[in-house]
Amino acid sequence: MAAVMLLLQIVNSLTGSALTRHLGIVPRTGEGLLGVVGAPLLHADWAHLWSNLALVLVLGFLVLLGGARQFVGVTAVVWIVSGLGVWLTAPSGSVTIGASVLVFGWLAFLVLRGFLTRSAWQIALGLVLLALWGSIFWTGIAGAAFGPGSVSWQGHLFGAIGGGLAAFLVARADRSPRR
Repeated sequence: MAAVMLLLQIVNSLTGSALTRHLGIVPRTGEGLLGVVGAPLLHADWAHLWSNLALVLVLGFLVLLGGARQFVGVTAVVWIVSGLGVWLTAPSGSVTIGASVLVFGWLAFLVLRGFLTRSAWQIALGLVLLALWGSIFWTGIAGAAFGPGSVSWQGHLFGAIGGGLAAFLVARADRSPRR
């Protein structure tokens, strides 16, 4: 996924952000729905990509430790919930892109999963992650919503909601075979 993001950033840089214009989420438009699929892989510039890439690698790896099937399922839930949430609620005429939706979703998933599955090591991991990066929930959602700038608090919020939903679904699936 990181390699795809890098490749797309090269193409986007060489084409004057053509990919952003065609594959970003444009709220409440038919074309904008295509952005639900493409937006998490695109970034406005190299600084935007680098700011997401380290956490994509770390948090993506931690989600992948649960198995490839869980990684794909969690990522799909976060991807779809965040994309549709942005498409429904972002300001008209805006274009939303960036992997921070995945970062917020995976972090929320990893923090909540342990509590929902009642796994001591997953709770410990979630608490460590919350201590290390939990402040991004505040700065990325409330700070972006009420501060100046063009950061999509909607993407961050719906990414975290998607991660919470994924944690609930994984916990429910983990409990089903035990019954």
